[in-house]
Amino acid sequence: MRPLAVIGNVNVDLILGPAAPWPKAGTEIIVDHDELRVGGSAGNSALAWEALGINFEIAANVGSDQFGRWLSEAFGNRAARWPIRPEGTTLSVGITHPDGERTFFTTRGHLPRFSLADVFAVLDGATLSGGYGLLCGSFLTDDLTNAYDELFDWATQHQITMALDTGWPLDGWTDKNCAATRRWLSRCGIALLNEVESTTLAGLDDPIEAAREIRSHMPEGAIVVVKRGPDGALAIGPDGQLFSVDAPVVKVVDTIGAGDVFNAGFLAALAADKPLAACLQVGTRVASRAISTLPRSYGGSAVSEEAV
Repeated sequence: MRPLAVIGNVNVDLILGPAAPWPKAGTEIIVDHDELRVGGSAGNSALAWEALGINFEIAANVGSDQFGRWLSEAFGNRAARWPIRPEGTTLSVGITHPDGERTFFTTRGHLPRFSLADVFAVLDGATLSGGYGLLCGSFLTDDLTNAYDELFDWATQHQITMALDTGWPLDGWTDKNCAATRRWLSRCGIALLNEVESTTLAGLDDPIEAAREIRSHMPEGAIVVVKRGPDGALAIGPDGQLFSVDAPVVKVVDTIGAGDVFNAGFLAALAADKPLAACLQVGTRVASRAISTLPRSYGGSAVSEEAV
C-alpha cells in the first residue's frame, strides 16, 4: 500500500434540515435532523479513510476555541502537530433540502491562515515518498494556496503524486479562478472534479471531452476523474483510455461531502495499485453508502477489503 496524505480544509459542519421552502425573513421553522460533525473536504476524506481502516496522514490547522479542540480530538494523534491559530475555527452551517441538495453558510475563521509551514509541521516527505497527496480546499486556504508552487516542488522532490480537488470557488468559476486551477493542475498527477467543474473549466459541454481537454494540460501519465453523482464516475487514464462506472441506486439522505468521500475511496484503491476501473468502483460505492445512511456509514470491512 502506497502512503496517503490529505492536505487542506478541516472545519466544523453543523447540518440542519431538511428545509423547504426557504423560510421568509424573520420567521422560524422546525427541522427533523441536526448533526454537528467534522467537515471540510480534507476532514471528510480523512474520516472516510479512518472508517475504512486506511493508514494516512492529515495536514491541517485549527482555531483557538472549543471547536478547534474538538476537531483535534476527533483525529487523536494525527492532529498532535496541527498548528493552532488565534482566529476562531471555521464553521459551516449546512441546510439540507428534500432533494438531497444543500445550502452552506460558512465563516472565514482559521482556514485562510493554513500555511505551507503548517503542512511541513505535520508531513514528512521521505515517509510519503512514492505515495499520493490529496490537496483540498484551494479557494479557502489563502496562505497555502499562495505557496502552491513550493508545495508542488516539495512533492516532486519526494516523488509524491498530488491529487487536486479545489472545491467550488467562493466567487464562482471566473476566468481568474479557471486560469489558477489550470496552472495548479499542470503540476498535479490526478484531477478530481465534478461534472460541472470539469465542463466549466474546459469550456466544453461533454464531460468526456472536458476530461480529455483538462488532461492535455497536465503532466504525462496524469489521470482525470469526473464525479457524476447518480450517473457514477468516469476517468481518463494515464494512457488516455476512458473508464466509466455506474453508481449504485440508493435513497439519498445527505449529499454533503459525497465528492470528498469518493476521493478517499478512489485514492485508497489507487494506493493499493488496483486497476483504474476498480478505483472508480470503490469510490462510487463508498460515496453512495455515505450519502444514503444516517448516521453516516462508509461500507465497513467489505469495502475496505475491496479497496486494499
